[in-house]
Amino acid sequence: MSNAKSLEQLEQKQDFIRRHIGPSPAQVSEMLSALGVSSVEELIGQTVPASIRLEEGLQIGESRTEVETLSYLKSVASKNKVFKSYIGQGYHPTHVPNVILRNVLENPGWYTAYTPYQPEIAQGRLESLLNFQTLTMDITGLDLASASLLDESTAAAEAMALAKRVSKAKKANIFFIADDVHVQTIDVVSTRAEQFGFEVVVGPASDAANHEIFGALFQYPTTSGEVVDVTDLIAQVQDKKAIACVAADIMSLMLLKAPGKLGADVVLGSAQRFGVPMGYGGPHAAFFATRDAYKRSLPGRIIGVSKDRLGNDALRMAMQTREQHIRREKANSNICTAQVLLANMAAFYAVYHGPQGLKIIAERINRLASILATGLKAKGVALKHDTWFDTITVKADDADKQAVVARAIAKGVNFALNHNGEYSIAVNETTTRADVAELFDIILGDDHGLNVDALDAQVSGENITGIPASLVRDDEILTHANFNSYHSETEMLRYIKRLENKDLALNHSMISLGSCTMKLNATAEMIPVTWPEFAELHPFCPIDQAEGYKIMMTELHDWLVNITGYDAVSLQPNSGAQGEYAGLIAIRKYHESRGEGHRNICLIPSSAHGTNPASAQMASMKVVVVDCDKNGNIDMEDLRAKAADVAENLSCIMVTYPSTHGVYEESIREVCDIVHQHGGQVYMDGANMNAQVGVTSPGSIGSDVSHLNLHKTFCIPHGGGGPGVGPIGVKSHLAPFMPNHSVINVEGTNVGNGAVSAAPYGSAAILPISWAYIAMMGSEGLKQATEMAIVNANYLTAKLSEHFPILYRGRNDRVAHECIVDLRPLKEATGITEMDVAKRLQDYGFHSPTMSFPVAGTLMVEPTESESKVEIDRFIEAMVSIKGEIDKIASGEWSIEDNPLVFAPHTQADVLSNDWNRAYDRLAAAFPVPSVAKDKFWPTVTRIDDVYGDRNLICSCPAVDTYRDA
Repeated sequence: MSNAKSLEQLEQKQDFIRRHIGPSPAQVSEMLSALGVSSVEELIGQTVPASIRLEEGLQIGESRTEVETLSYLKSVASKNKVFKSYIGQGYHPTHVPNVILRNVLENPGWYTAYTPYQPEIAQGRLESLLNFQTLTMDITGLDLASASLLDESTAAAEAMALAKRVSKAKKANIFFIADDVHVQTIDVVSTRAEQFGFEVVVGPASDAANHEIFGALFQYPTTSGEVVDVTDLIAQVQDKKAIACVAADIMSLMLLKAPGKLGADVVLGSAQRFGVPMGYGGPHAAFFATRDAYKRSLPGRIIGVSKDRLGNDALRMAMQTREQHIRREKANSNICTAQVLLANMAAFYAVYHGPQGLKIIAERINRLASILATGLKAKGVALKHDTWFDTITVKADDADKQAVVARAIAKGVNFALNHNGEYSIAVNETTTRADVAELFDIILGDDHGLNVDALDAQVSGENITGIPASLVRDDEILTHANFNSYHSETEMLRYIKRLENKDLALNHSMISLGSCTMKLNATAEMIPVTWPEFAELHPFCPIDQAEGYKIMMTELHDWLVNITGYDAVSLQPNSGAQGEYAGLIAIRKYHESRGEGHRNICLIPSSAHGTNPASAQMASMKVVVVDCDKNGNIDMEDLRAKAADVAENLSCIMVTYPSTHGVYEESIREVCDIVHQHGGQVYMDGANMNAQVGVTSPGSIGSDVSHLNLHKTFCIPHGGGGPGVGPIGVKSHLAPFMPNHSVINVEGTNVGNGAVSAAPYGSAAILPISWAYIAMMGSEGLKQATEMAIVNANYLTAKLSEHFPILYRGRNDRVAHECIVDLRPLKEATGITEMDVAKRLQDYGFHSPTMSFPVAGTLMVEPTESESKVEIDRFIEAMVSIKGEIDKIASGEWSIEDNPLVFAPHTQADVLSNDWNRAYDRLAAAFPVPSVAKDKFWPTVTRIDDVYGDRNLICSCPAVDTYRDA
């Protein structure tokens, strides 16, 4: 046996890099040979402009093994103190059913799927989201619901925007917020209002109608726990022709009358306490419902019921013209990332427990709160309110409050301490009778003499609930079969699996979506997410209890600073779109600080992501579109002319790099210089940051601010359409203007800066994913990831270019990390569309690349660094085979009406039907190349009729048998 290997080699410190990067060294050599280069460095030299290459390497450190990484991170997490949390205020401890924890949250079949833009291979999560919408409509008492928003506070901000759009009080510019709304919601809504130029008035709920308002927001129950009948308040708001919005607690709605029944126009809230960990603030799905009359103004996504080609019920995202990538600056919002994974968890929680189980949980919470309130009142403790669902607020002088809080902390207990002269206790699903006894000890001392069982008998006998009789829910909810069929773990397990089997995710095949970077989400990166030390912290707990989070986030911050070339990073934005919004706010506040608040024009290249103009609109900027030249690059003459023309009012440019067209534009430094010369700032969209890491950086190029899609470049999975994280990196002059938070001060930014997300650190619970990715890759691995993304993309481009035109290339005919396949000539010659190709790829077991973006009639393909040459070759084989099928149409062998592309995708039922009479045989339909037979993925519905779905909008669960067993 040879002993030639060094101990360092045997320790395999770089083993994770090898596992993250798909191609083996032999495969890399084969691809480089096909590209006519001798090394990766030679290809990078041909591709990336020398003027922007980094002179120094990253300073992240050496790569770590999975074992080292998890061991160290566990030691960091252990520094968090997981106290019993009674803080409430929109965040509550919950029991995640283990069948959901293991089979959804920890299952790559659910967390690696993409947004359901290709619904034929997404029927599982679409059904789950339809369950979520049905749940939302039932509990709110309203007509129409979205498939989730980012968090309760941003949902409230979206409600304000909707109110302004649909209110008939057209001259009004005031949005009223009751002063008993959650503090973080007031913060986020006020930030949004400032950008829109709306005035916010915060005051007692009864004052709403005393102002000229276009909308008002009430909390139900209030942040301090009072259960108030808002019927009259809603009527008064509506008498002003304004829109009445209610932020509601989802668990309380099991017992409380639906706000829609009280007259509300919009109802929103957080679904977190339906089986989603607090996670120090997120990610959590928000629910949002409104009247059918306002459906064209509803933010986010709606899942609707349509028909497929065979007339079967099939699900899809409805009214997609509302999506920001189509409507751009006319979009209702800039939301690109919902919280699909978390909405699915909440929906499954409701399915698992069913209406009776949920009601029992809510009744138990209320019973324990009532026992607590009754016992405290018996001992002369003054309560702020005579009504409650789960939250009791105690009036106390400072000395008594301090003594109670000290005893609570000593016992590992947190109360809400936001207001002087009082503290609040929010009972939750995890609270037990022993916990209530402990609460009596904390508040009253050891000799109180109260007995929980005796108090229970009193509360039960006297029917003490804290809920006014007029507000007790008396209607049936969740009557659909999906909420009444899967209450045993066996049935639930099979239901989850049945839905999972309908969806194509990364655990099945490559998802080559240009600009969306569907790379490996390594299991080791995912493991810390469900550790109790990270999962069970309340975002408003004392900061000394979150020391582990602080260490982890500080390290992640410093790494991101090094990677981006910026000076500071805010981790608060909880989606890429929120990052854009936060970055533009920083730019606006910077200009205002210099007495140049009039600068409000944003230059945006015509190729930009649709969220860019939508975000600019949300920041009250005027969009001026800059043309692209025939090669897809920014038209520099047009840029110079427009920058000069608007120089006095130029705020910024939003530019993506590498470009949205998939090339490293040579003029990027000049773009930055031109904008700076005219007093503007450069916002560099971080969507394509995975083609920069370790090779160049936005800060070194000359940009002032970028958002980073941690759910793209830094391995947080897409979750079927969310969660995402979109932190912003900024140069030092913009750092003071990053978001802060009204409850927990965020270091490094100005006190008083508004929040853009409900929690101070956004979706903190999934930050360990990116932390672990960076730690395990190290400086060398991160650079290799970028280089291999470029190698894979250029190899794929070279092979596809033998059969399809490639729309744009950069220097030396190279592309960056993605390429655009131009199908327009084939469409013109044969009538076959990009949609036909996208659907036919499903028969080959692939999700379509990005379709018709950024150029209509094209497919944008991105293989990422995580895919091996074997998988890339399989995709190439599929595309070449499809080209052969199109050639048969061009030659007349098949007609445009009868060919496998226009009938795609093919289901088992379709292929096995008795009346097969098509020009191609069944084998060609289902198994077009031999490799498909090895691991056939069957779509569960055929081509879906989008027009039918929009004309016949159904957004709640139909009879379950119509699609459940499709």
